[in-house]
Amino acid sequence: MRGRQTGVVRGVFVLLGLAVLAVALSLLVGDNRSTVTLFWPPHRVDVSFNLVLFLLVFGFGLLHLALRALSAIRDLPAQARRWRGQQQERAVVGAVLDALAHQLAGRFVRAQACARQALDQIASSRASPWPRKEQMEFLAHLLLAESAQSLQNRALRDEHLAQVLQPRWSRLMPEASEGALLRAVRWAVEDRDPEQARSRLALLPQGAARRIQALRLKLRVARLDGAGAEALETARLLAKHKAFSAAASASLIRGLALDALQQAHDLSQLRQVWSGFDALERGMPELALAAARRALALSDPQQSADSGSAAAAAAAPAVTETHAWVRQCLEPVWEKFDTLDDALQAQLVRVLEPALADIDDAWLARLEQRQRHWPDNACLQYLTGQACLQRQLWGKAAQLLGQAGARLVDRTLLRRCWRSIALLAQERGDEASALQAWKQAALVD
Repeated sequence: MRGRQTGVVRGVFVLLGLAVLAVALSLLVGDNRSTVTLFWPPHRVDVSFNLVLFLLVFGFGLLHLALRALSAIRDLPAQARRWRGQQQERAVVGAVLDALAHQLAGRFVRAQACARQALDQIASSRASPWPRKEQMEFLAHLLLAESAQSLQNRALRDEHLAQVLQPRWSRLMPEASEGALLRAVRWAVEDRDPEQARSRLALLPQGAARRIQALRLKLRVARLDGAGAEALETARLLAKHKAFSAAASASLIRGLALDALQQAHDLSQLRQVWSGFDALERGMPELALAAARRALALSDPQQSADSGSAAAAAAAPAVTETHAWVRQCLEPVWEKFDTLDDALQAQLVRVLEPALADIDDAWLARLEQRQRHWPDNACLQYLTGQACLQRQLWGKAAQLLGQAGARLVDRTLLRRCWRSIALLAQERGDEASALQAWKQAALVD
């Protein structure tokens, strides 16, 4: 609609211009009786002034058109070269776009063919530069390498990857060169080659190495290489940059922290890993329980938190120190015992039980206070009863363990509870009760 209005206005102005020109001509030449006399001895020619004026105007126009035609003829070779360059540019851009479309559609062989066609067109047009020619060449090489990676043709991939990683590209197109490096890292991860991936990551500039995509790849490389501490630190950076949702970040960090704890080969290394956790991570029940279990397993390979009994042998100084460290790890979880679900409460009791052998009076008082505050909790009854059993408080231990045996749901704790009741019955010489307790322990599957 707007274009039609513009055309109407333009037509009106053209008509007005023609009218003004007609009026001017009528005023100048309408009553003009002047003549121009041309002398060419011995001849004399009288010509109307209006005719001379028209001839001059016509001659000027004819000369102008002749000069324009001559210029156009002289410019024909350049126009032909420009036209050929445009045709080549369109062919290259079309081939690159086709290669990208085929690559996204999973038609990798066709993507290779289109990328090769683009490179052939570029090679045949070296003498005719056109805008963004280097970018098209770079993309064609990268798409060819990408399709080769999808087809597991590593030789072809490395050939074209070497082309896009040449130093000249980092000068001409630094962003594209960084993107090619990131793709090379991903391909190395897919090939399960952490050394190659790390070497590619080291080539990234400092700014590019802090981007979310680079950090994601660094996380994958660290996990592939078994570097738990590095993977955990990278996951924290990704969570800080909000690369994942809050739930996904917490789950990822928790999983990596568990892996780091399991990779600890001695107590000093385990403590170093634990000290690297922040307060929020140390407060996660899963991490605290895993650290405690790992510490107990490393302090005595024959005894683990889930298979041992409350009746631990006299603790050596190193084991006593380990038990103290276990209680320290479990302190944040113990403080929020009432907020844990039944499964976590049972796990906490199983892990804390081996450390009861050398608790002091303060810890025993805390156990009794928590049990009195929550008298119907079977896990607290069991744990306090085992602590009393360690202190040879037979009567109180028998009372608490008997109450726990009627309420416990966890099969491991229930079996240990009946075994402890059997030992207490044997201690006081009640063989019938001891036999009945041993039968109950055996019936727990």
